Amino acid sequence: MKDILNDLNDSQRDAVINYNGPALVIAGAGSGKTRVLTYRIAYMLQQGIQPFTILALTFTNKAAKEMKERIANLVGFNTAKRLWMGTFHSVFSKILRYESIALQYPSDYTIYDTTDSKNLIKTIIHELNLDDKIYKPSEVHSRISMAKNNLVTAEAYAANNEIRTIDNSTRRPYLGDIYLRYAARCRQYGAMDFDDLLLNTNILFRDHPSILDKYKKAFRYILIDEYQDTNYSQYLILNKLAGDHKNICVVGDDAQSIYSFRGARIENILKFQSDYPESMLIKMERNYRSTEYIVDAANSVISHNKEQISKKIFSKNGEGDKIKILEARTDSEEGYTIAGIIKDMLYSKQMHYRDFAVLYRTNAQSRIFEESMRKMNIPYKVYGGMSFFQRKEVKDAMAYFRFVLNTADDESLKRIINYPARGIGKTTISRVEMLARTTRKSMWEILTDVTTQQNEFNKGTLQKLHSFAEMINGFIKKAGEMEAFDLAYSIASSTGLIQELSHDKTPEGISRIQNLEELLNGVREFTENEENSEDTSLSAYLQTVTLYTDADADKDEDTNKVLIMTIHSAKGLEFPCVFIAGLEEELFPSFMSVNTLKELEEERRLFYVAITRAKQYLYISYASTRFKWGLLNHCVPSRFVGEIDERFIESENAGQISSEILKVQSSQDIKKTGQKHEVTQPVRHKKLVKIDDKGNNDSDNYDPYGIMTGMNVEHERFGKGKVISREGAIPNVKVTVFFKDHGQKQLLLKFAKLKVIS
Repeated sequence: MKDILNDLNDSQRDAVINYNGPALVIAGAGSGKTRVLTYRIAYMLQQGIQPFTILALTFTNKAAKEMKERIANLVGFNTAKRLWMGTFHSVFSKILRYESIALQYPSDYTIYDTTDSKNLIKTIIHELNLDDKIYKPSEVHSRISMAKNNLVTAEAYAANNEIRTIDNSTRRPYLGDIYLRYAARCRQYGAMDFDDLLLNTNILFRDHPSILDKYKKAFRYILIDEYQDTNYSQYLILNKLAGDHKNICVVGDDAQSIYSFRGARIENILKFQSDYPESMLIKMERNYRSTEYIVDAANSVISHNKEQISKKIFSKNGEGDKIKILEARTDSEEGYTIAGIIKDMLYSKQMHYRDFAVLYRTNAQSRIFEESMRKMNIPYKVYGGMSFFQRKEVKDAMAYFRFVLNTADDESLKRIINYPARGIGKTTISRVEMLARTTRKSMWEILTDVTTQQNEFNKGTLQKLHSFAEMINGFIKKAGEMEAFDLAYSIASSTGLIQELSHDKTPEGISRIQNLEELLNGVREFTENEENSEDTSLSAYLQTVTLYTDADADKDEDTNKVLIMTIHSAKGLEFPCVFIAGLEEELFPSFMSVNTLKELEEERRLFYVAITRAKQYLYISYASTRFKWGLLNHCVPSRFVGEIDERFIESENAGQISSEILKVQSSQDIKKTGQKHEVTQPVRHKKLVKIDDKGNNDSDNYDPYGIMTGMNVEHERFGKGKVISREGAIPNVKVTVFFKDHGQKQLLLKFAKLKVIS
């Protein structure tokens, strides 16, 4: 058997061989984290540890699959397939199916994805006659999700006075009622959403100590990838499972903790050594990905954070090129500048389109780059767009699959009962739903209860309902006899889904039938995969794919494209050349994230993640002006650019950049006031002179181009006013000013002789 230790450096080897007891492995960006995890497991197996006693948890199915394949190459497929390895949700969903009786759920419970959950919430909001502009389904879903991740059940939420006070203050007093109905409806439908998989695992272990004890004994060794991304619910489960043997190894990087909006708690990794005082701390500080200039620049930025585990990432890949700072006059110019550089490097550096990535803080920024790529004939892909499994035709087919296995799932029934159209109208469906609610039955029970139906529907409607029920019953019978593909194909063809989609010969229609075909291809691959040989049922297939994330499902046959994406989507990826765009105050860092030290430090970690995606070339850009709500605004370069040590930067206008960036706005400038931290606002450009007590400008130093949006000014003729927009380049800069007595005026700054007033 291969001596795998020869492939590792000293710190990696320490992380691999010390598998007994608790261990915290701080894996810096590009330090070989995946290799260490796979080699650690392979080494344990070589030492005689039984594979079924090892629990390895990741955050994406893609990561789990890659690790399992690597382990199989080292120790053999038959050994690797016996590991308990997968995402938190996939592993715990499997445990919940095994122990479903304890929680009074069906073993074939349905798993609702985010879209399913929002649709159910939307239905409940409508039932309660609430305004969906106040109770926005996405915001309600986020509120419920955050509650569950903090182990607050619907009953506890509704009974909590403090929570009710907060909801009242946001003019949403009925959030607790929505949560209660949502939880009750999920249980009635035999369904769990993603957050329930964690919440119910905690409840299972809390209420059934014997079951917890069984899994504590089963999982003798626990490994967690990306530990900095775990939430409170995951944290508790892991501590319970590792409570006796304490053979828990967590791998991650606190400097890459960027998902607090999803409930992730950086405290979990920062306080691991407090939770396990006897733990070993291993720092993997060598970066194998990036050049020295890129790594050193990242270090200089993250050093401004106070809340972190100290480390010094280094590279031996050579100095490389310095980081280039690009200043554009407008956001549109920023897009075209980046596209132009890509075109140039494509030939001058002999690169491919796939070697480039454009990263930005918010999804809305993609428009500029999409336009510039299209106009310059650069093939591109917006990474992290709609998942394959979120497309309508795919969700329709999946709803059929789910309902055949769980007829209590009313949400799936409502989706499929009249698609393809079979003459069962909305009135009939509403009537069935109302009968189900009043009799406390499922809609399926109403459909199959002849005595209930006789007095409720006319003869024609009854025949249509009976035909639908007979078709579903036929599939239910086949479910116990057929493998996943045979049953899935039978459903797709017998229901008319294939025929319905085949009629549309438009490009969009052809794409939809191809998506259905691709879904069935995926089911076929599942049934023929040796790894799934023990269970090739449709139920097993659904358990696997329902938990896919967008990253897992992202497929594109033509991979030679520039990728444009948010920085959050880029985590875990790497590219030879990276552009980080929109480095301006109030954009990055976000204007919503500069009020507290905690928020600002997460924004800085996000910038650190962006920098460390680059292998050879890194460009950072910002625009001097950017449209906001149709008005042209002057922009100040981000404080983060000023935090990069100047030794690692190459810029033609470095002096101007330095003068505009407020370097003193590092974490040291944040003053604590009570429970919050106030962050000083960006200072004006150095050319903006101080105004004396009389409100007059120093005529010797007065700069007419220092007039910016938002300033209060005075004009000799029009009097006092406020600048509401600014456009154009020096010397032809125009400002639009609203004057109290004369209304809105557009003025050319070089002639306007405006005075700045306090």
